[in-house]
Amino acid sequence: MFYVLARFVLRPLFVLACRPTVIGKERVPRTGPVLLASNHLSFIDSIAIPLMAPRKVGYLAKSEYFTGTGLKGWATKTLFTALGARPVEREAQRAAQAALDTVLSALDAGEAFGIYPEGTRSRDGKLARGKTGVAWLALTADCPVVPVAVHGTDRVQPVGAPYPRPAKVTITFGEPLTFPEHRGQARKGQARREVTDAIMTAIHGLSGQEKSGW
Repeated sequence: MFYVLARFVLRPLFVLACRPTVIGKERVPRTGPVLLASNHLSFIDSIAIPLMAPRKVGYLAKSEYFTGTGLKGWATKTLFTALGARPVEREAQRAAQAALDTVLSALDAGEAFGIYPEGTRSRDGKLARGKTGVAWLALTADCPVVPVAVHGTDRVQPVGAPYPRPAKVTITFGEPLTFPEHRGQARKGQARREVTDAIMTAIHGLSGQEKSGW
């Protein structure tokens, strides 16, 4: 209910401020586990995609977003909780695997979950080579991957900017990808690399960004 109310309030505000164009949302499976793998230009991506996707989409978020104090801390915690974000410790021992396990538990429960295969926001607008965690998740959960491209979110909130500002945003959802030829091969490095590269190639096809490091 909290998610429904938050979406009811936040989505119109986002539409008013960012005039989003959404392409291909019918390509997102309405039920069952699915990964939404996106390029990453801005902090606001983790708000824009869940608000405009046709179903609830979870995301990982820094644990600090859930422990802040004062009005800003309360607002941030409320926002991410409402959107279904899950806190993750970035500096904890085995933090990377713990983050993957958190996403896997959501997929095992039949949820949709968003992930940024690059691992961090792009500071130069280029698309970095993907890390293979996205492939491990897709192969372990045996679920489809929907490539996603965002445009314009770096103008809404550039890296380092304290607050968002109005700017036009486009979100494109691609055709779901499945990898039956690699089923059961999540532990194999070559399979993970091939699957990751296929996902990144699909994202690149939607985003048109210049590649970096691949």
